[in-house]
Amino acid sequence: MTQTASDRTNPVEAAFVDDSPLIGRRHGERDATRDGRATGGRGKVLIVGGGIAGLSTAWGLVRRGFTVELFEQGPVPNPVASSFDEHRITRHAYGELEGYGEMMPGAFAVWAAMWGDLGVSHYEPMPVVYFLRGGSPWLEPTIRSLDRMKVGWREVPLAAVPGRFPMVETDGLTQAIETDGGGLLFPSRILMDLVVWLAGKGVVFHPMSKVTAVDPEAGTVTVGGTVHAGDRVVVAAGAWATRLVAPLAARAVPSRQAVVFLAPPAELASAWAAAPVLIDIGEESGTYTLPPRRSTRLKVGDHRFTKRGDPDGDRAGTDADVAQLFAAARLAYRGFDRYTVLERKACFYTVTEDERFVVEPIGAKGTVVSACSGHGFKLGAAIGDGVARAIAGEWSAADLTRWAAGRAAQTVTA
Repeated sequence: MTQTASDRTNPVEAAFVDDSPLIGRRHGERDATRDGRATGGRGKVLIVGGGIAGLSTAWGLVRRGFTVELFEQGPVPNPVASSFDEHRITRHAYGELEGYGEMMPGAFAVWAAMWGDLGVSHYEPMPVVYFLRGGSPWLEPTIRSLDRMKVGWREVPLAAVPGRFPMVETDGLTQAIETDGGGLLFPSRILMDLVVWLAGKGVVFHPMSKVTAVDPEAGTVTVGGTVHAGDRVVVAAGAWATRLVAPLAARAVPSRQAVVFLAPPAELASAWAAAPVLIDIGEESGTYTLPPRRSTRLKVGDHRFTKRGDPDGDRAGTDADVAQLFAAARLAYRGFDRYTVLERKACFYTVTEDERFVVEPIGAKGTVVSACSGHGFKLGAAIGDGVARAIAGEWSAADLTRWAAGRAAQTVTA
């Protein structure tokens, strides 16, 4: 097996050293927001949904000179949105979905531009360590993709696992791979800062405004009997999108997912405080774990889709929600039952069979954004900026659809 050389340039780090013009502008174009509020000279876009996809689309549009109004059925940001969370993983390793791995350098570059606008980085870089228990189709395409992107990786000798990761259950462990180019994003802070930044640029927010109908031919949305008109409309309503764009329901379904926030046993607290992101890829032990950083709690979840549930339902995790997760965590971590469960939480993904995003035109003036399947947040800023690119005429709608599905070589450069 080939390792990348340790002295290779990490494209992620390079993306965060950016003195160039704002991402997404053609050469010579002026930043529409540099002097204050957006000029709005390129038309008005209505956005349905205030999660990471909707807010990032608004961000991309405002930077290109569009007027934006955003409609959200709850508060802005909405605490029950799938995007609202303490921390989320970002990474380059994507297994058989190699197209999404190839999108990650550009995604990091878009995040870097966003940090520049917000004046703060809500990202903490750290390695991601993958624990394999038996053969997995994930490994070969991941290594191939990382090598192409010149993102470093290395094997962790199994004999070193107990010393480095005393929390990990070593029974059944067959391989451990540590990768560069990953880390944690802090979603609730990102959403809060985006709302403040966007409001300062003249975006009009409509909180507590449930959209009951979208007319993508006319570019209108209806709220409480009132019709709001724009030049374009973007539906980025997360698990509720299928209620507004009926054809989407044939491909994307809401999926109730559980995560738990934990306090580890006292003797493991320091190990967890220093731990990287840990992902178990075992058949029965599959879990992802985010260490406590920047005043967040230790979090464990799994990637098995339930493909059931009503997104209007309670977000408190039930015994049924966490049963599968607890069973997997007991196989992934030694003495898991000694951890204190601080909170059980349910959220909703929008899931497709192939785990790819659906971002495509609807009608003459509409775009639907269903960017989730468990990896919506890490690519959320890039997807939103991509939608803005297409609306601004920088990409065709067909190019946007192929790129968002991880099937095209559109690039996002700093």
